[in-house]
Amino acid sequence: MTVALLTGKGRRTAAALGAVSVGLLVLSACGKPTPLATVTVGTNSVHSEAACYNDGKSLDMAKTKSCATDKQGTKSVKVDPDRTVRIGVDPKIADKGWVLLLNGQQLTGISKKTYTTVPGNVFFNSQYGAKGNSSTIAIAEGDGTTKVFGLWSFVFKKDA
Repeated sequence: MTVALLTGKGRRTAAALGAVSVGLLVLSACGKPTPLATVTVGTNSVHSEAACYNDGKSLDMAKTKSCATDKQGTKSVKVDPDRTVRIGVDPKIADKGWVLLLNGQQLTGISKKTYTTVPGNVFFNSQYGAKGNSSTIAIAEGDGTTKVFGLWSFVFKKDA
């Protein structure tokens, strides 16, 4: 049996190969990013990855409901009620269709477009289910009621 001892250069090469292998293993364990949704009010934009996502598979409706109203970790946007809110979605979201939810209640019909506009005052109007000076907005990939594949959430804060 022969035992080979590595020289200084051989040890460095082996260490480098080991580091590359570990790095690739760590990267392969990471999930791929979810499609993005973007909200723009005036010149301010904020985008987010999905708050709930199951790699393109349908989500449990109970989880979807709680995810649509959960504000923890959700990005916030100041919205002047007199401004237009622009909402954009990744083409992957638009392909399956999407709806806009206001505090967990469906606000729009199903769209397959990548972009829509909504008057800012809608998000603070009690007629549409708004309460007070803050609303949770969710973009639901799917029909929003029976099938949801992903959910992107934002908190809109009234900027009067």
